[in-house]
This record gives sequence, C-alpha cells and structure tokens, in this order.
Amino acid sequence: MATATETASDTPLDISPNAAKEIRKIIRKKNIPDGYGLRVGVKGGGCSGMSYVLGFDKKREKDQEFEIDGITVYMDQRHGLYLMGTQINYHDGLNARGFTFENPNATETCGCGASFAA
Repeated sequence: MATATETASDTPLDISPNAAKEIRKIIRKKNIPDGYGLRVGVKGGGCSGMSYVLGFDKKREKDQEFEIDGITVYMDQRHGLYLMGTQINYHDGLNARGFTFENPNATETCGCGASFAA
C-alpha cells in the first residue's frame, strides 16, 4: 500500500487533459466532498470478461493513492496488473461522448469499449 501520494510519473495510468477537465467539472457540479477521490479499477463482468470502474469514493485499506493533474486517484493495488499503462480519455463529439480507456493490456475489447479481456 502506498503511504504517500505518488506523482504522475509514478502512476500506473494516465488521465488525458480532456478527461481531467471533465473530472474537475464533475467534482464541482456534483459537490464531491473533501476526502473523496476518483476511483479507477476493474471488476468481473461485461461481454469481454472485465469492466472498468470509474467513480468517486473514499480511500480503502488496499488502495494506492496517486495525484494526477491535481486529481486524487484511488486504485486497489491488485488492479494495477490490469490497468498498467492505461490512459483515461474523455470525448465530447458527435461520434462519441464519455470516458474511454486505452488499455495496452487488453487482449480483447467489446464494441462499446466498456469491457475487456486481459
């Protein structure tokens, strides 16, 4: 378990500038309280085997804590294997809208990009 906040260069994942901007916007609009951070993780399920988790939560016992572009990020240390090198993006266009994950560990993804196999 990381005891101190790690810098962006030490993190297993990255948040694009567009995604960071949208996350900060959500924090302001939804009044996310202090002590909560962005939870990034994986869970079993989805058409390809695993789904991404993205939401706001308090830090848990087995979490690593990262500071990426001014955003506190929590990730269960066991999920690092699946998320190493992943970039979280945000698209706001006619063809796509929402958060996406570019995961170099994914051997297969579903059509919507919400689940993957590793």
